[in-house]
Amino acid sequence: MLDSGESFWQMLRHLVDILPFALALVLPVVLLGAVLLHLLRNGSLSTAMTVLVLVPVAAMVAGVVGISGFMFTTALTTMLLVCLLVALVTVPVAVFLGRRIARRSVWEREARERERAAEASRRELVAWISHDLRTPLAGIRAMAEALADGVVSSPREVNGYANRIGSETHRLSTMVDDLFELSRITAGALRLTLSAVPLQDVVSDALSGQVPVAQRKRVTVLANAAAWPVVLGSDPELARIVRNLVSNAIRHTPPDGTVAIQIGVDGAHAVLSVDDACGGIPEAELTRVFDVAFRGSAARTPSPAGDEPVGGGLGLAIAKGLVEAHHGLIAAQNHGRGCRFEVRLPLAAV
Repeated sequence: MLDSGESFWQMLRHLVDILPFALALVLPVVLLGAVLLHLLRNGSLSTAMTVLVLVPVAAMVAGVVGISGFMFTTALTTMLLVCLLVALVTVPVAVFLGRRIARRSVWEREARERERAAEASRRELVAWISHDLRTPLAGIRAMAEALADGVVSSPREVNGYANRIGSETHRLSTMVDDLFELSRITAGALRLTLSAVPLQDVVSDALSGQVPVAQRKRVTVLANAAAWPVVLGSDPELARIVRNLVSNAIRHTPPDGTVAIQIGVDGAHAVLSVDDACGGIPEAELTRVFDVAFRGSAARTPSPAGDEPVGGGLGLAIAKGLVEAHHGLIAAQNHGRGCRFEVRLPLAAV
């Protein structure tokens, strides 16, 4: 028992004697690792985690080798092999976990940014739609009260008020339909029945309802096709895409201007482009034209009398959602005297 006690105290004194030397060898390695981590703070997470794993192993090797007096005995060699095996196992694990954590961090950051953007877009949409709904409702209420109170009595005036009430009611109905369609797209509730659809029929049907609007504004609508392809899509939604794009082009084209529609084929895609004469979109706003409720700074002022009313800012957002639901692409760019909206849709298999 006495020998065991003496051996314990001798071992303890030995540890106390070598502790300062061990710290003197380990601390520089740890400080070097801290400097490396500071220099790599803007680097990849995998590299940082690799350094974080290697620093303790390197510090332990430095301490053991220094205490042994650089005398490579069998015990020291065994210790170094164990440290090497630890490094070979932990470094790949650190790289793997670093990449997983980095991907998850990027995904979470992008998700937060998308959520903030969606929330801001919803607030903007609610504010603008509330204003746009109140305006025609106030007009309908005022005209209805005028008719009910007998303020308007002549048949001509009554007919004019009735036509204006009908026009405002149609505008409200269109806005409600747009909101419903947009809610289906954003909620993922849109289900398309895809089939082979001739693009010529879609364009013809969409233009038939827009030509009278263009004629009232003295805007010329031209359609030119290098080829009439057959696309894979849903007929009603494809017609809605073309109708929204053409309607937007007519709305922003001044009188005596031209809206040009061009159809062609590029590889495995049909290409439909709509050119207007709006004068171009500022570069700062060009990337936002497909945002919900975005109408541009110039479009926020009321339309002059006789022009088509400013839309609710949903047409292009709906067009983008429907194009993406067809696995297609839509883009906007300044072109010539105005803008070009280009849609690429997959061709139907022959």
